[in-house]
Amino acid sequence: MSWDFNNLFRHHARGIAHSLRRHGIREDVAADLTQDTFVRVIAKPPDEASQGYNPKAYLYQAARNLGINHQRREALIETVDLEQAADIVDPAPSPERIVYSRQCLMQTHQALGELPERTRQAFEMHRLGERTIAEVAEELGISTTRAWSLIRDAYRHLVLRVGTF
Repeated sequence: MSWDFNNLFRHHARGIAHSLRRHGIREDVAADLTQDTFVRVIAKPPDEASQGYNPKAYLYQAARNLGINHQRREALIETVDLEQAADIVDPAPSPERIVYSRQCLMQTHQALGELPERTRQAFEMHRLGERTIAEVAEELGISTTRAWSLIRDAYRHLVLRVGTF
């Protein structure tokens, strides 16, 4: 008798997965382990002469062994509740993030220094001073269209020099 894997899978895959779930393995993991069982048996089927040749028993034993190995690995992994994970995470930025942020600030400062005075002033009033375009225009004595044009030019320059803004 030879191994008919298609027929074996059709007849025993559901039962193997059910058996794994009865032993405390989650449904999605049981489905994965069932497939792993068949992959292992396909890759290296047992010698027919060495055992009593019971393919169903062999498949169930292979699945059981994979399930035991999975549970042993899971026991070694320390899990943390997501609510507790917030307490574990360090809210401080990493040293790399600090250096990167400082470099971006330095590039932004240099890029602002390259702008014409009126453009820089309009941008700073709008972006840093949180003024509306109409307020910027009124304070600089220009039209709102011209104020928006200055602010837009400043944004373009900063994006080109710094990358993202």
